Formats: sequence, C-alpha cells, structure tokens
Amino acid sequence: MKKSAPSIYKKVLQLEEKGFITSKQTRQGKKPEKAVYTLTDSGDRQFEKLMTEISQKPIHIFLDFNAVIVNLNSLPKKAQKICLDNIKSNAKTLKRQIEENIACKENLSVIPETGMTVLKQQHILIQAIKTWIASMEEKI
Repeated sequence: MKKSAPSIYKKVLQLEEKGFITSKQTRQGKKPEKAVYTLTDSGDRQFEKLMTEISQKPIHIFLDFNAVIVNLNSLPKKAQKICLDNIKSNAKTLKRQIEENIACKENLSVIPETGMTVLKQQHILIQAIKTWIASMEEKI
C-alpha cells in the first residue's frame, strides 16, 4: 500500500507533537532547506516499548493465497491448475526479487546484518513455498 507524502508528513507532525521526534532545518550548498528528524529520549523509550510489545505477540504467518488453496477443491481441475500456476509464477517472481535484493545488498554492504537476516529468512520461506507448491501440483 502506497502512502502519499501528505499522509506521511501528517504522521511526522503527530510524532513531533507527541514529543517522540524533533526536527532541525538544514541546508547543503545551494539545495533547498530541509527538515532532519531525530528521535528524542521519549521517542527512544517509545520505540523500545513498541519493539518489546511486538516481540511478545504470537507470530502469525498469513499467506493471502492460502484462501485460494483452501478452496481449490471447489474448482474444476482446469481452474485448479490455473490458480496453482498463478501462485507458482508469483512465487518464482518473488524468489528472483529476493535473490536480487540479497545479491545487491551483499555487494554494496549497505544493509545492517539484521536486515540481511530478514532477507535470508524470506528466501528460506519462498523455498519452502516452492516445495509446497510442487506437492500441491502432484495432487491435482
């Protein structure tokens, strides 16, 4: 879901009003002046609180295409194959994108180790989905 610049700016202003961030106007050379935002001590505490709260919640892995898989048997065989082929194609695209992203980030060394860990986790998940799709294809 894309967010518009005004909606993001509105959220930034709300964070600033709550005292979680502060802004400072800066200028580099002939470029226009811009605001640079920094977390306040209160913002640091809120960030830590949110991270702790989220880490304590149960893990939910929601794969939106599971709704298709659950209802696959309600379709004629030809439609089942089409749906599974669509999911397989999208999984292949996602796998390629993840692999390209990993390669790009590794070459540039621009991503923290924790970020790279998330990309590698996504790669493992898409591999598992690929295996799972193959088992579904055998059943159709």
